[in-house]
Amino acid sequence: MTMLYQPPPLERVDMAVLRLINDQRERLKMFTQNNPKRWFGSLRRATLARAIQGSNSIEGYNASIDDVIAAIDNEPPLDERTETFFATKGYRDAMTYIMQAAQDSYFEFGKQFLKSLHFMMIGFDMSKEPGHWRPGAIYVINQKTGKTVYEAPGAELVDPLIAELITYLKLPLAKQEQSAIVRAAMAHLNLTMIHPFKDGNGRMARAVQTLMLGREGILHPIFSSIEEWLGQNTEEYYAVLAETGQGRWSPQRSALAWVRFCLRAHYQQAQTLLRRNEEYGLLYEEISKIAAQLKLPERAIIPLFNVALGMRLTNPRYRSETEVTEFVASRELKRLCEAGLLEPHGEKRGRSYVRSKRLAAVRQKVRIERPIENPYEVIAERMSALAHLPPRDEPRLPGV
Repeated sequence: MTMLYQPPPLERVDMAVLRLINDQRERLKMFTQNNPKRWFGSLRRATLARAIQGSNSIEGYNASIDDVIAAIDNEPPLDERTETFFATKGYRDAMTYIMQAAQDSYFEFGKQFLKSLHFMMIGFDMSKEPGHWRPGAIYVINQKTGKTVYEAPGAELVDPLIAELITYLKLPLAKQEQSAIVRAAMAHLNLTMIHPFKDGNGRMARAVQTLMLGREGILHPIFSSIEEWLGQNTEEYYAVLAETGQGRWSPQRSALAWVRFCLRAHYQQAQTLLRRNEEYGLLYEEISKIAAQLKLPERAIIPLFNVALGMRLTNPRYRSETEVTEFVASRELKRLCEAGLLEPHGEKRGRSYVRSKRLAAVRQKVRIERPIENPYEVIAERMSALAHLPPRDEPRLPGV
């Protein structure tokens, strides 16, 4: 007899939403895997940075996007080394490992993989027992009220529950008769509710969800992740977990509300990425025009593009992106400041550069103000429109 939360039976509307998500993912695949543009590296790096930033922010580690990118690029932080820096770096390592594992045809999911991933994330703090199951009971406390909001299953149940979860995740999708998105959502839910570690359970659950989607092979793990979206909708995220768990390990409860929450997250995150892709294309065109007008070297386009997005630039980062010497980088950065494109801050080795008002205006010019839709509302509107059409032999739910 199973001890886990089970995938809920989906209704026709849920299947319709899944079809909408799959259509979006095919569009993302076209943009990210087929003839990617010159700025694709910036899109991928920014998306990874927002995923790391979003997942860590849920746990109270609020790093700037610049510091997250510094961690991705293995650079020293622009600010001091704090616990947030180490948490960011740890999550960077875990996500890098996930990207490798998702593409490894010999990868094997198991208990030791989970423990190793956990050690990568929080190994900077040995008091949290990274890489070990928790030794005793664990409770989730509301920091505002001081009340217990969730009691995880006993420590003696952790190992058998994880073993069952691993068996479920290794079973071929065809035998489960469900989508990869639903399976990844159930991995997230069960790992969160089992709470196998002393700390870092939420980050682990979100990372494993990303891994399971990446293993599917449709999209790169970074473009499959909903961690950015979850970071922007933290209160609702906690609320749906609380609704599903009702304060304690309750696998007999329906997970439908949770799955629908995840489906909406996937749809809306994909919308965000598609819009971001369009904006980046427009921004690259504008930066290229400016570079041509000012007779700037072509290699300066990508650094200017990244600064226009709101990222800080340093001499080492400019050298990394353009493959020039320190002397050439200093000379070109000075020229970009004189051209009114960059504004310097700090002195000598602590100097960094931010976008000028001109570049900020260019970024604003290419923004696409398109509302983010709720997929369930999209389906409801289409069904309403169909209801006013002449009857057909077999009415078909839109999106299916």
